[in-house]
Amino acid sequence: MPLSYPRPHRPNHARRLLATLTTAALTAGVLAACSGDDGPQRTVDAFLSGWRSGDLQAVGLIDPTGSKLPSADVTRDIKELSGELAATPPKLTRRGEPKVTADIATATVQVEWTLPGQTRWTYDREIRLAQGDGDQWQVIWEPRVLHDQLTKGDRLALRRDASARAGVLDSAGNPIVTPRPVVRVGVQPNGVADIKDLVKDLDAAFKAIRPALVPAVDLADLPERVAKAEPGAFVEVVSLREEAYLQIKPRIYDLPGTKFISGKIDLAPTREFARAVLGTVDPAQADDLAAHPDRYVAGDLVGHGGLQGRYDERLRGGPGLTVVVERPAEGGKLEPTGAELFRREPQLGQPLKTTLDVAVQNAADGALRAEPRRSALVALRISDGAVLAAANGPGPAGENLAFNAQVPPGSTFKMVSTLGLLDRGAVTLDGPVGCPKTFTVDGRSFKNSDNFELGSVPFRTDFAKSCNTAFASLAPKLGGDGLAVAGRSLGLEGQWDLGADAFTGKVSTGGSLAEQAAASFGQGTTLVSPLAMAGATAAVARGRFEQPKLVLDPAPAKPVPAGEQLKPESVTALRSMMREVVTTGTGSALKDVPGEVYGKTGTAEYDDNPAHTHAWFVGWRGDVAFAVFVEKGGASTASAVPIAERFLRALPAS
Repeated sequence: MPLSYPRPHRPNHARRLLATLTTAALTAGVLAACSGDDGPQRTVDAFLSGWRSGDLQAVGLIDPTGSKLPSADVTRDIKELSGELAATPPKLTRRGEPKVTADIATATVQVEWTLPGQTRWTYDREIRLAQGDGDQWQVIWEPRVLHDQLTKGDRLALRRDASARAGVLDSAGNPIVTPRPVVRVGVQPNGVADIKDLVKDLDAAFKAIRPALVPAVDLADLPERVAKAEPGAFVEVVSLREEAYLQIKPRIYDLPGTKFISGKIDLAPTREFARAVLGTVDPAQADDLAAHPDRYVAGDLVGHGGLQGRYDERLRGGPGLTVVVERPAEGGKLEPTGAELFRREPQLGQPLKTTLDVAVQNAADGALRAEPRRSALVALRISDGAVLAAANGPGPAGENLAFNAQVPPGSTFKMVSTLGLLDRGAVTLDGPVGCPKTFTVDGRSFKNSDNFELGSVPFRTDFAKSCNTAFASLAPKLGGDGLAVAGRSLGLEGQWDLGADAFTGKVSTGGSLAEQAAASFGQGTTLVSPLAMAGATAAVARGRFEQPKLVLDPAPAKPVPAGEQLKPESVTALRSMMREVVTTGTGSALKDVPGEVYGKTGTAEYDDNPAHTHAWFVGWRGDVAFAVFVEKGGASTASAVPIAERFLRALPAS
């Protein structure tokens, strides 16, 4: 169809262009463009290069009427039309050689934009060229070159539609995080009588909440925020779970200027529920936006720490993306025209299936709730190694002592030493082993807690009463690597793949005779985590090592194969001794706990001061094995054992 344009005065090449455009439909022959230096191909390639680089000085440019255009004007037009996509120019690929009809050429170009999340938006455009005076080819510029739905003044804009974040599921397949009632506590500036008094009263109330808020509510900038806000604005202070708000409602509800908004947000069953293992989901922070500008925008929800952080891309899915056209309205404000040029639907996140058991996790969290020191409790199902609970006491938000602590195990490691001694036939249950008050190896003196001594007693008594000197005297029977061999048979030092980071232990090997003596009762250079000790304890109860499991779907790529069966006679004897720890030994505070409880206490020195000790208890009942750790907990009977009792009494009946 002939094209019609205004007819201002123009040079000869413009009149020739107009005549050619008007009669193009009548032209019979269409010739492939010459690929030589004077052909349109070279001009097309130069234009595409200049489009991407922002420098079109090497290209002749005219408008559809044939008037010459300054290259800077076209460069500005391209940038303005590209709008929100201007910072990432498209990849431009010429498709074949231009087609020439008389002195007009047409080139097909593939335009490929890279949108956030590596999304590709690809389409073809036609670029027209006219042959001017001197046979030089010039690009006919108009907004349609960039996209056929663009006109002068239009802008490309990108709209993102966040996808629904998938949930972390418990062992029953139910979402751990679900909508739960919260109260947003805020301040209305024109209702405040005295901002200093208000801050003081709010701070005291927030600090009274139990369990304590971690991190604490920081009110340092509240006076400044209130001063800058509109008189009737709602200046949010903190969002509290409903149960936490109800604790302090009588103290804050009638304070001048306070306002409250009820609602629901996605939360775990309790504030402390496996918090370090799960991680958190928060609005994108400045460092998120800086590190991944192509992935996040302000307002996006991002997983931080724990499983939410590690599996953020899986859980969050992909946002929907729409490229729209905007046009200036009255006042110059850009408004959408209703044209959608590209759309990608949101990609739903995929859930994460875990082994966590809500009832067991609640029992573990509850057992630590009254403990003011940093602490941890890990519980495993013996039959398959599933991590049922991973609880952490007070400490920095996100700190996962349960999985990542690297601390000496103290006398809980006598479980490992005893297995090694039994495997070597070095001891029997009733064979006598002396328990003196002190025992010296290479000039280093070892002693028992509270300097007790038992004399020559059956080995089972040494174990039940946790006699350090007896184990120090037996260390030579293990040899330089016996302890490490026994530990590895229980999974320590393994390359576990359970879907989360974990420290699996480092067992002392070789070293001086004094080091070997210290290592025999969990001192020296041996280091473990509560998860590692829970895994070793479950292996004793089960009769072989089975790597702990936390994430079931997606299944970890390289889980450690199950270990070989432990010597039946060794584990039978060891189990008998661990039962005696509870019935007649250092764990006797647990003997009236329902069910048969097996265990081993531990007090571990962590520096050169013998008074500085961590506290441990490891054990099992029924199909649940567990490890309790209290940093700087002193005597295990005063800290770790009571936690174990609270945990066992809170466990649902099996």
